[in-house]
Amino acid sequence: MSFLELAGIQKSFGPVQVVKDFNMTIEKGEFVSFLGPSGCGKTTILRMIAGFETPSAGTVVINGRNQNQLKPNQRNIGMVFQAYALFPNMTVHDNVAFGLKIAGMEKSAVDARVKEMLGLIHLDHLADRYPYQMSGGQQQRVALARALAPKPQVLLLDEPLSALDAKIRVSLREEIRMIQQQLGITTVFVTHDQEEALSISDRIVVMNGGRADQIGTPFDIYNKPATRFVASFVGTLNLIEAKVVDPATNRISIGDQGITLREPLGAVKAGETVSLALRPEAGSIAEGAKGDTALTGEVASSNFLGSVIRTRMKVGDAVISFDMFNAPGLSPPAVGEVTTLRFTASDLLIIRE
Repeated sequence: MSFLELAGIQKSFGPVQVVKDFNMTIEKGEFVSFLGPSGCGKTTILRMIAGFETPSAGTVVINGRNQNQLKPNQRNIGMVFQAYALFPNMTVHDNVAFGLKIAGMEKSAVDARVKEMLGLIHLDHLADRYPYQMSGGQQQRVALARALAPKPQVLLLDEPLSALDAKIRVSLREEIRMIQQQLGITTVFVTHDQEEALSISDRIVVMNGGRADQIGTPFDIYNKPATRFVASFVGTLNLIEAKVVDPATNRISIGDQGITLREPLGAVKAGETVSLALRPEAGSIAEGAKGDTALTGEVASSNFLGSVIRTRMKVGDAVISFDMFNAPGLSPPAVGEVTTLRFTASDLLIIRE
């Protein structure tokens, strides 16, 4: 049996339905990220798991028990908010101890648990400091320790890193993942940052308009997007319109250049248009690279992005971006130059929805 089950979940605020018939099961110890733009319903689902919102329909089940009628403080859930929500008049020690004291734990046991949690986040030397005396990253780690201190059965993280600068976000997300794996706690993480979701999740739920467009591993979400929305939202992507030449042989054309796809075209007719996806990193202009498929076009722009140089090339009406790894002595193609982009036929994905 799955540890956390969301069955037929719906949520409406007045006439607006923000979550539409959502279904998912999450295993014990799994780290699942809800990814999507603002207003897609991801935080509303998190709040229904926590008990801050009541589903308009459907059930939330944790460890075999229906949670719908339970208040938030009855669900044994730890939650970390975007804005830290630490008590400003309490020290780090007292913030972490707060939930334990409310639960009636003896002082000696509280102190031992707080010491354990602060050691886990490597802030035991700051136990007597107040939140205003700490950095944002340190405050968020304290908020994590406070959520974990009562040994919750599920940990919920509501965009906990969005207020931090980029370098701190990277180190803290890695620390969160390490702690989650160390404790084996079932975790639901809400974010709009695709890199965060891809780097630390066991599975990702890509939300769009109150529905899950795709649920899968980071590898599948990135490499095998199920819908046009997922393809365009996760990672940088070329979306290319191509004309079907011969559906029996999977032959298509981009501009006036023909390509044979590996993936079957399915129930389409010659002359119809299909949408294709191609990641910028899939292509190369190195001679002989990839080899079995090529498109020739004129370079429209070339942008230096640090580790990569992103070049845009016109092929008929399409503009295709591709990345070259930066290296000493590299000479990217100049604007106006005609060049050939090489890749494998399997790098082109058909977007069917």
